[in-house]
Amino acid sequence: MIMTQQAARTGIIGGSGLYDIEGIEAIEHLDIDTPFGKPSDTLMLATIHGHEVVFLPRHGRGHKIPPHQINYRANIYAMKLAGVNRIISISAVGSLREHIAPGDFVLVDQFVDRTHSRPSTFFDGPVVAHVSMADPICTCLKSELATACAKAEIRTHQQGSYLVMQGPQFSSRAESKLYRRWGMDVIGMTNLPEAKLAREAEICYATVAMSTDYDCWHEEEDDVSVESIVEIMHGNVARAQRMLQHFFAVERNTAAACTCHRALESGIFADLQAQDDEAIRPIHALVERFL
Repeated sequence: MIMTQQAARTGIIGGSGLYDIEGIEAIEHLDIDTPFGKPSDTLMLATIHGHEVVFLPRHGRGHKIPPHQINYRANIYAMKLAGVNRIISISAVGSLREHIAPGDFVLVDQFVDRTHSRPSTFFDGPVVAHVSMADPICTCLKSELATACAKAEIRTHQQGSYLVMQGPQFSSRAESKLYRRWGMDVIGMTNLPEAKLAREAEICYATVAMSTDYDCWHEEEDDVSVESIVEIMHGNVARAQRMLQHFFAVERNTAAACTCHRALESGIFADLQAQDDEAIRPIHALVERFL
C-alpha cells in the first residue's frame, strides 16, 4: 500500500494526548523504513467517511519520544512514501495571550524557530534546495479546518504565531514574557522542523494548535504543570475528534492543485541528471518527478 505518487490521502500527525482517532476504519499498519530511519511509530492507513487517511502519533503510542528526540525527517518522509499530499498537525500548546484560553484552538499561520540541534532539511548535499517558508501554512487546508472547527462548535482563533521551543522543559518566566513582547501567540515544542520538512516534501501542512495552559507568564494563573495540562488535554482531544469528523464528512479532492505541491520547482540548486545514485537515493521520493 506504500505509494510515492501523490494520492488522495490526508496525513494526520497526532500530538500529546491524541494517539488514536475515533470512528476510523483501519485498513493496515504500515511499517515503513526511510533513508532517515524509522518514524515515531507504525503509520495506520484507514478511512474516515470514505476518505483515506494516514495517522501517525508524533511521540509514538504511549508518548515515548520527547520533542527533541522525534525523528521528524523519518516522519515526513514516511508520509510521503505513504502517498500523503497534505498533513493536519494536531498539537498541544501553551497560550501567550489572555484571549486564547485553555481549551481554545488556534489555526496558526506563522512560526518562529527557537529549537536547536534538530536536522531540519532533507537536502544536506550534494543536492541542495532552498524552499520558501514565508507562508509556512497551507491556506487552503487551513480554511477547510476553520470550517470544520466552526461546525464542531469549537472556540477557534483564525491566526496566530507559534513559538517553537526546544523542550522538553517548559519556559522560564523571563522567556515567556519575552516571547509575548515578540508578538508570539502560542508556544509549543514540535511543529518545527516538521513544517519545514513538509514544505520540502511538497506536502500541504496546517496546524491545529490546542491551548492547554497560559505557560508561566500569567500572574493570576497557576504555572504550567503536567497535571494541569493533562486535565485540559482530555477535553481538547475530544474536541479534536469532533473536528476531524466534520472535516472528513465533506467531499473534497485532496489531490487538488496547490502551490505547496510545487515548492521544489524553483528551489533545487543542482542538475539532478548529473547526480549519482548515492546522492539521489536519500531524497528519491521527493525528487523522482524531476528525474
